[in-house]
Amino acid sequence: MDGIRQFAEHIARTGFNDLPAAAVRAAKIFVLDTMGVGIAGSGGPSVPELIASAQHWGYSDEARVWTHGMRLPAPSTALCNAYQVHNSEFDCLHEAAVVHVMSAILPAAFAVAERRGGIDGRSLVTAVVLGIDVAANLGVAARAPLRFFRPGTAGGFGATAAIGKLLNFDSDRLVDAFGITLGQLCGTMQAHSEGSSLLGMQVGFNARNAVIACDMAAAGIGGPQNVLEGRFGYYALFEGEHALAPCLATLGKLWRITEVAHKPFPSGRATHGVVDAVLSLKRRHQFMAADIEAITARVPPLVHQLVGRPPTIDMAVNYARLCAPYVAARALINDAVGIEDFRPNALGDAESLALAGRIEVQIDDNPDPNAMTPVRVEIRLRSGIRHELNLDVVYGNPARPLDRAAHLGKFRRNWQAAAQPLSEQKGERLIALIDGLETLGDVRMLIDCVCPD
Repeated sequence: MDGIRQFAEHIARTGFNDLPAAAVRAAKIFVLDTMGVGIAGSGGPSVPELIASAQHWGYSDEARVWTHGMRLPAPSTALCNAYQVHNSEFDCLHEAAVVHVMSAILPAAFAVAERRGGIDGRSLVTAVVLGIDVAANLGVAARAPLRFFRPGTAGGFGATAAIGKLLNFDSDRLVDAFGITLGQLCGTMQAHSEGSSLLGMQVGFNARNAVIACDMAAAGIGGPQNVLEGRFGYYALFEGEHALAPCLATLGKLWRITEVAHKPFPSGRATHGVVDAVLSLKRRHQFMAADIEAITARVPPLVHQLVGRPPTIDMAVNYARLCAPYVAARALINDAVGIEDFRPNALGDAESLALAGRIEVQIDDNPDPNAMTPVRVEIRLRSGIRHELNLDVVYGNPARPLDRAAHLGKFRRNWQAAAQPLSEQKGERLIALIDGLETLGDVRMLIDCVCPD
C-alpha cells in the first residue's frame, strides 16, 4: 500500500479532540506568526504585479488578499497570500524536514474557509495540524540532498491535506486529491540559487494548486493512487532516497507542529545559525563590528548550498536574504536583523559589504544532507584575539523558543510593516481572537482583521 493511503486515513479519522494541548498551542502561535509575516510580505517585491495578474485570471468575491483587500477566486487568493507569507523569508520552518510548513497550508486553508463560510476555529486548528503532519513527514523521510524546492512540493501536499480536512473528505477522496496535486507540483531550486522572487511564488503556485486539486476531487475527478512511492510518484521524481515507514509509524503519536521553529530574523533559516553565533559571541565578549578582522563559519552541506553564496554589490533583495555573510554582517553592525536590512540603502551600504566580504562560509563533514546544525563560528579580531562558538541548537528552535514577548514583538513589528496601513486595534484584536481560536465560530473574523475596512 502506498504511504499516501496512511496519511489519508490519519487525516480522515483525526478530530480536534484527538490533538494534544501542545499541538493546539503551537498551532495558535504559528497561525498568528504566519499572518503577521504575510502582512509584512504585502509590501514585498512584485506583490502588486502578482495581484494584477491574478485579476486577469477571473473575478470572484470568494476570498481576500491580506492587507490589500482585493477579492479574488479562492485559488488566486491562496497564491497571492502564500507568496506574501514567503517573500520576506520570515516564515516558520520545520528544520528536519526543510519545509516552511505554514506558508502554503494556512493561505490555502483560509481561502477555502472564506469561500465556504462557517468554518470554526477548532476545524482550522485541526486542518493546520494535519497538513503539517503531511508536509513535515514528507520532508523528514527524505534521505537525499535537496533537488527541488521542498517548501513548495511538500507544502502543496500539506495544503491539500488541510483543505481536504476542512471539506470533510473521506480517505478515498483525499487520495484522489493528493494524486491531482502530484500532477501539479512545482518547485525549481534555480529560483533559490538566483535569488529570484519566483522562489516565493512557487509556494503560492502549490497553494493554488492544492485548492484546485481539492475542487476537482470534490467534483468526483480521480487521480493517481500510488502518489508517493509509485514508479513515477513523489519520491521517485522529486526526492530520491527516502525512508517513509518510520514517519508513518509516528502518525497520531508525534505531532510535527510541535517541532516547528520560529524565525527571529527575516532571512533564510539556514542563515540563522551563523547570525545566532556571531551575535552570541559579540554580546559575550563586547567587541564591535569594526574590530573584526575575519570570520569563518563551518556549516553542514545543506546550509552552504542554501546560504553560502558570496555577497555582491548589486544583490537583489531575495539573494541578500539567502546570503549568510551579508545577513551576519548586518547583525554585527546593528545587533539584530530586521526588514529594514533588506531595503536598497542597506543592500548598498559600504560598511556592510566590506564586513560581509571578510566572512567565509565553509562546508563541514556532516553526512546528513538535510542537517542545518551544528554550526561552528570563529571570529578573529584585529587585535589577534580569537573567539569561537559551536552551536547545536539555533534560537527559534523549540528547544530554544521565542518567548511570548518576543513572539508578539515580532508580530507587532510585522503589522507595522504592512503595505497599506492597518489599525493597531485590528492587530490587537487578531492576537486576542487567535489566543481563543478554539472558541471562534467563523475564521472569516480573522481575515476581517487583516484587510482594510
